[in-house]
Amino acid sequence: MPRRRNWLKAHHAAWAVFHPAWIPEPLDPSVEGLKRIRVAAGTVAAVGVYTFVEGGFALTEMLQNLLIASGVLLVIAPLTVGVMLWIWRRTGSLRTLRPALLKALGLLLTFVGSVVATVLLLQTSSSFSGSLLIIPMGLFTLWTVWFVGAGALRVTGNFFGTAAVHRCLPPLLAMVTSWLMALPDLLTGDLHGLGLKLGIVFILGAPVTVTAIALYEMARLKRGHGIRLTDHPARHPAQDPHNLRSPYGS
Repeated sequence: MPRRRNWLKAHHAAWAVFHPAWIPEPLDPSVEGLKRIRVAAGTVAAVGVYTFVEGGFALTEMLQNLLIASGVLLVIAPLTVGVMLWIWRRTGSLRTLRPALLKALGLLLTFVGSVVATVLLLQTSSSFSGSLLIIPMGLFTLWTVWFVGAGALRVTGNFFGTAAVHRCLPPLLAMVTSWLMALPDLLTGDLHGLGLKLGIVFILGAPVTVTAIALYEMARLKRGHGIRLTDHPARHPAQDPHNLRSPYGS
């Protein structure tokens, strides 16, 4: 029987919102383990940069970067999916994909909205100083920060449920967005105040790790299940075993 979730706990709420039941379960548990390693590595790298440069945990700057990343996602995710739809339309109808596409878009907009709301709350929290609202607003702000952080972990793994459209879309989107986030720093030479070698390691660490895992995931899908990125999704309908929800993060 599935565990009951407490919406007062931010990570429970994030699981319910950003990993709904319509997202299909992974076909290969070993890939899921690697994706968790990728998420953990990216988090450690980010915390390391801000600790080294700022001398502490720069939460506001990290949230601002998350806001920038959300803006990139809002543009590049639909664009990438649009390119794949153009490829798939040559071998089949796209009409059946519309429900899953709309659900994925809804998750994307929900996540971007929650990031924007959290950043605005942090920026306006000082205006409540000296007011009776400072305590409840402070607690609510902390809840939203935790909610966004837990939600970011979810969407990093499932990429807004795009596996319901095609199993290869999450690794593809992960590769594209990770490189788009890293390239501006490389092209402008912004190494966050680190030395050349250490800066390149921090900046390239995430996209290189994401790319390696994503390519491995797509190779496993091809070898083990015959699923190719260029195949029309109708050839490999997304399985949706609601009874096999993963306990990870519960």
